[in-house]
Amino acid sequence: MQAKAVLERLIAFDTVSSRPNVGLMDYVADLLRGAGIEPVLIPDASGAKANLYATIGPRDRGGVMLSGHTDVVPVEGQAWTRPPFVLTEEGGRLYGRGTADMKGFVACAVSAMLAAAQRPLKVPLHLALSYDEEVGCLGVRSLVDMLEAAPQRPAFCIVGEPTAMQVATGHKGKLALRATCTGREGHSALAPLALNALHLAADFLGVIRGVQARLAKEGPFDGDYDVPYTTVHAGRMQGGVQVNIVPNSATIDFEIRSLAGTDVEALLAELRAGAEAILAPLRGPFPEAAIAVERLWDYPGLGTAPDAPIVRFMRALTGANGTIKVAFGTEGGLFDQRLGIPTVVCGPGSMAQGHKPDEFVTAEQFALCQAMLARLVERLCGDAPL
Repeated sequence: MQAKAVLERLIAFDTVSSRPNVGLMDYVADLLRGAGIEPVLIPDASGAKANLYATIGPRDRGGVMLSGHTDVVPVEGQAWTRPPFVLTEEGGRLYGRGTADMKGFVACAVSAMLAAAQRPLKVPLHLALSYDEEVGCLGVRSLVDMLEAAPQRPAFCIVGEPTAMQVATGHKGKLALRATCTGREGHSALAPLALNALHLAADFLGVIRGVQARLAKEGPFDGDYDVPYTTVHAGRMQGGVQVNIVPNSATIDFEIRSLAGTDVEALLAELRAGAEAILAPLRGPFPEAAIAVERLWDYPGLGTAPDAPIVRFMRALTGANGTIKVAFGTEGGLFDQRLGIPTVVCGPGSMAQGHKPDEFVTAEQFALCQAMLARLVERLCGDAPL
């Protein structure tokens, strides 16, 4: 089945992370079964979402795993000029939510699996599709658990996030956090007699900004990234009921995106020490005052060596002269760090088009991905050392 026809169907499934993806997974599973490939579906507790894993070829070799996520970000509040869940081809571009991030690659990977089913593979090809990547690489973890217990794991992994078909060897890790600030409520006419939790939150934002300023000045640094240092970023602050009530609670959701080798625990200790410095003079009159920092979720970074066998393998497949690192996170760090599967990121399109209205992948990039995966299948028909 042609990859573009698969992409058209994939785009038609509204798989925003807050919604089910089983319709899409059932569609892919039916395609695979029609080619004689029996997939494994790994549902979540609700049954509304699932991961999918499939293998074609011999089971006594490691092989190559093609990895992609099936969820997409919301379209609400964006000024789309084309229907987001309909594939529209125009001016050499394929428009639709997820075309770049990352149903374009998923369509190419599914098509490659169908083609591989008709070939005499000597080395296996695996397909791993996940859910809830966009909200913290959450869904893939049950798939990782399954592979952790498997007698044979893939030798290499290609995560097909958009890199303009360049070979990416690294990305930062991410830790999502929440600071809950507790004060004392009161009437706004007597505001100085209460403890405003929003003011505590604002003071803690100052701590976050101070840590960020230090990291930007002192590093460590990695010049392969657009932002060459670890970042600490606050994305959401919430608190208060109405203007004449001093709020007793406020929250800040923030994140740390860390370079490989960064001591994240030391950064957390620095942030908590900053919180304690805010609270210390307040504890006498307001013993309930608190700034509690909790972990929400995290995923590890990726740091594949530029001279690793998988990098040489991918450069041969793509014709790339060098490697890059990407600013965004992927599931690749989980495959690499938890399973020991050497991983790179390589897929069609650019994240500059992802998460935006009128998201697109160019037809040229889509074709380059198909050609790369066709060469991969050809290689797996030989005696590739995988």
